[in-house]
Amino acid sequence: MRLVLVRHGETEWNEERRLQGQQDIGLSATGRRQVAALAETVGYLAPGYVVTSGLRRTRETAEVLGVRPDACDPRLNEAYLAGWEGRYSAEIKEEGGGVYAAWRAGRYHPPGAESFGTLTERVVAGIDAAVRDAAARGHELFMAVTHGGPARALLTAAVGLDPARTVPSHPASLSIVDVDPGAASLTEPGAARLRLFNYAPALSPLDPPD
Repeated sequence: MRLVLVRHGETEWNEERRLQGQQDIGLSATGRRQVAALAETVGYLAPGYVVTSGLRRTRETAEVLGVRPDACDPRLNEAYLAGWEGRYSAEIKEEGGGVYAAWRAGRYHPPGAESFGTLTERVVAGIDAAVRDAAARGHELFMAVTHGGPARALLTAAVGLDPARTVPSHPASLSIVDVDPGAASLTEPGAARLRLFNYAPALSPLDPPD
């Protein structure tokens, strides 16, 4: 089977470089244009099964892509960031201590926030469930529309990508992972192989926002 992992398009908070976490914010006009640029590729791939997170920006991304979700799973929601939600990334960087870079690398979480390990466990559980559901329905290619943090977590757990050494997922980007539907989990050795990483037709010249 093949998993197409999509990050949602930009929101106004993304454009302002504010951390969203689990705040339920919809796509901006820019985000809709970014997703529209990806729609042709998704149409060509023609996923037979689609799951989104429980947040509005992923459901709107699926709508602009022209696909109808078969499931909505809150396990694919963005990480809970506690007091960082709504803050500007530049402010956090200015505070020093390297905490922002360490957070992006999955090695730090703000006080009261969800750890990278906890995020990874729930995202992997959600994707494993989607693999089983898609396979049971006879689909060989399925799509998960999610967020930057969950994409980092899944690719780290499934194919060993170190988030400290990769660029975060761009808005309205996709990665493709070949998966073994017979494996108990994508974290099993050999259960997943990376085919494509971070493809974004509307690639921003800036560092991807969180």
